[in-house]
Amino acid sequence: MPARAGLRPLGRLMDNAVAIRENNSTRPGGGSGVVPTITRLSIYADCEAEAAKFKWIESEKAGFDLGETAIRKWVKDHWTGYLRAKWLEHLQGKCFWIELDRGDFGLLLHQFQDQRDLLDPILDKLKSGQENLDIICWAKTSRYPIETVLLILEALDINSRRLVHQFERALLSCS
Repeated sequence: MPARAGLRPLGRLMDNAVAIRENNSTRPGGGSGVVPTITRLSIYADCEAEAAKFKWIESEKAGFDLGETAIRKWVKDHWTGYLRAKWLEHLQGKCFWIELDRGDFGLLLHQFQDQRDLLDPILDKLKSGQENLDIICWAKTSRYPIETVLLILEALDINSRRLVHQFERALLSCS
């Protein structure tokens, strides 16, 4: 599909997303032997690329550049779920997001391994957007030990891990 006037092709929009992934890794630890490389990314830079992609797709559908309106729609409709997914990647040790707490990285690789039968459904519920109270109600209804559920929820501490989207003109630089 050819780009319409005022719209840049998606490939050019995504150049920034690729650039943030290149040469942006670190080696944890410092011991001898082979140490896996951990990718370090910025939630805000990755978010900018996602919002730009959304804007491009929505603008292509509309036939003209939707500009800031599309970006605001992405923030309203997708920011919370996007952030939750990145936070869970960080906890699982899949990707180090620099805006998130360094001490939380890989937390789930070490804690609660003996409670996977309870941890996995809790994580599934968090991924689907449920909050602590939803999980506590589910645990009571399902007759899970509330003390253990509370320990897991306290360790995850979802309420203090929220980031506010920084809606800046930088997000609109793709227009």
